[in-house]
Amino acid sequence: MLDKEALKEEILEAFQFRHATKEFDPSKKIHEDDFRFILETGRLSPSSFGFEPWRFLVVQSPELREKIKNTAWGAAGKLPNASHFIVILARTKADTKYDSDYLKDHFKNVKQLPEEFMAKYLERIEEFQQKDFDLLDGERPLYDWASKQTYIALANMMTAAAQIGIDSCPIEGFNFEKMNELLTEEGLLEEGHFQISVMAAFGYRVKDPNSKTRRSYEDIVKWV
Repeated sequence: MLDKEALKEEILEAFQFRHATKEFDPSKKIHEDDFRFILETGRLSPSSFGFEPWRFLVVQSPELREKIKNTAWGAAGKLPNASHFIVILARTKADTKYDSDYLKDHFKNVKQLPEEFMAKYLERIEEFQQKDFDLLDGERPLYDWASKQTYIALANMMTAAAQIGIDSCPIEGFNFEKMNELLTEEGLLEEGHFQISVMAAFGYRVKDPNSKTRRSYEDIVKWV
C-alpha cells in the first residue's frame, strides 16, 4: 500500500491529468470492469440526508445517442466518439418531498432505519425542507436541490476516471425542456419521478490539453 505522501501525490497527479476532454479517440474503448468501477464511485457518493436522489443512464444505444446528439448542442462533439456516455437524472419532488413513498421505502428497506427513528428523521427532513431551505414552494426547488446532489456523484466519477487514466467531460450544454421531452418519449423519466440534471462523456483523449491553469491558492482559500 502506498504511504500517505505517495498517495497524496498520486491523487494530485490525477487532478492535473483530468480536463474537460472535447475530442475522444473512437478507436479506444473503456474496459467493462473499469467503467463499472467509475459507476461504483458514483453510487457510493454522499448525498444530503442519504437520499441518493439520482439515476445514471449509461447511453450506449446508437439510436438514442444520435437523438441526444441532435437535441443537446453540448453533446454533439463528444457523443460520436466517446466510449461511454452518461445522462444523470435527479429525482423530482414526487420522490424527495419528506412524505414521499420513495423516502419511506428508502429509509425502511435500504437504510433499514428503526421505525421509531425513521419517524423522527422524516420530521427533521420536513423541518429542513419547509423552514431551513424553503424547498416546498412549487415543483422546481426540490428538484434543483436534488440536482445539486448529483454533481457530487459526477465529480467523484470524473476523479475516479482520471485516477485510472480515463478522460471525461461534464456536459450542461442542452435545453432542459427539450432533453426532458426526449427522455420522456424514451420512457426513461418514470412518469415524472426524474428529470435530467447533467451529462458526461468518458473515453480517451485524442491529444493532450494545454497546461492546467487555476487561480492561486491564496486567492481561493481564506482561513477565518
